[in-house]
Amino acid sequence: MKLKMEVSDFNHQITETVKFHEVDLLGVCNNAVYFNYFEDARIRYTQDLKKNYKLKEFLEGDSFFIMVHNYCDYLKSAHLDDELIIHTKVGFIKNTSFGFEHAVERKSDGALIAKGGGVVVHINKTTQIKLPLPQEFYDAVSDFENIVEILK
Repeated sequence: MKLKMEVSDFNHQITETVKFHEVDLLGVCNNAVYFNYFEDARIRYTQDLKKNYKLKEFLEGDSFFIMVHNYCDYLKSAHLDDELIIHTKVGFIKNTSFGFEHAVERKSDGALIAKGGGVVVHINKTTQIKLPLPQEFYDAVSDFENIVEILK
């Protein structure tokens, strides 16, 4: 995990608005909600990568990925109706897995309010056995990201 995270290190982002059902009695966004934001960001990142790089082998047929590790560090609180920018990138790629990093920025003041990430494993949906990531995935992420660590 990086100690210092800059939003300028990220090429992908989505926007989320803190909703009524996501806050407690003090109007503070519940900690578990950030994992939903991260999931939304990972899905959009993957969809955009697949569309923009025309990835044929990735997430087709029995190609699937599952989350095996998630983490979040909370730096400041988000409140009802805050617009949050969820910045996302792939930080590393191994043979069958890759790691996402996220930075959550409050749009109104640019404050970094949370950072986190997770690791997903590429599997065969039917057999649940790990699958090597296709070369086209390595190529697409390497082209899209400023820096990605390849750990084959």
